[in-house]
Amino acid sequence: MKIVVMDGQGGRMGALLCEKLKKNWKELPDGTLLTAIGTNSAATAAMLKAGADCGATGENPVLVACRDADFIIGPLGIIAADSLMGEVTPAMAVAVGSSPAQKILLPVNRCNHHVVGVQDYSMSRLTDEAVQELIGCLKVR
Repeated sequence: MKIVVMDGQGGRMGALLCEKLKKNWKELPDGTLLTAIGTNSAATAAMLKAGADCGATGENPVLVACRDADFIIGPLGIIAADSLMGEVTPAMAVAVGSSPAQKILLPVNRCNHHVVGVQDYSMSRLTDEAVQELIGCLKVR
């Protein structure tokens, strides 16, 4: 199984996700690959430091990683062109949105994308919920 964690800017959310996924690694199938894809090198480095198995930076790695991912996890902005302060290109947003992977998107109400009906949780709580959602999806499979 291939899990892609995608983040930008400083990579804080992606790093928290990688760290929490590794803490729950026993819940995931054997052979699971945790791939960090950063929209910039700082985000990629943060996710690798937090435990991702491999990582890459930029538009083309997003396009390639989304082709065969089973899960894509990241902020809601990864499906919106020019989000994350312009770090998500239109091609990146299309690659994520059109990927057959299940997407677990964290509703960070910033950068002009607001999700109504959703609590404004801390980053820690959002990442906890994302990891639990992934584990729940795996139990249904």
